[in-house]
Amino acid sequence: MKILLLLGCIIMFLAVALGAFGAHALKKRLSADMMSIFQTGIQYQIAHGLGLLLLGAIAGNFVHSALIVTAGWVMLVGILLFSGSLYALSLSSVKKLGAITPFGGLAFLASWVLVIVAVVQG
Repeated sequence: MKILLLLGCIIMFLAVALGAFGAHALKKRLSADMMSIFQTGIQYQIAHGLGLLLLGAIAGNFVHSALIVTAGWVMLVGILLFSGSLYALSLSSVKKLGAITPFGGLAFLASWVLVIVAVVQG
């Protein structure tokens, strides 16, 4: 579906921009631990941005394409919660923000379960 492709492109653009920002502007300002947290956010954003692109590309091939589209929206929520909380944590050092990250991880897992169901159902 076109919306998932568009969202995937935007997420990937932002991942590249944030990765460059981290590598150039933050490397000297953040501790090694906080930089590692920021980079984890980038890694998951890239992986799931590619996931959005994949879902957008395959959605029309499934009888239950609504499951694929729903998976894409849940994946987007996962990116926002998981990577977003890691970016906020690394930039602010407010440890409580780390409590949000697992909810993003659960959204990632839920999105992939929806894809599994769509594939099994054909």
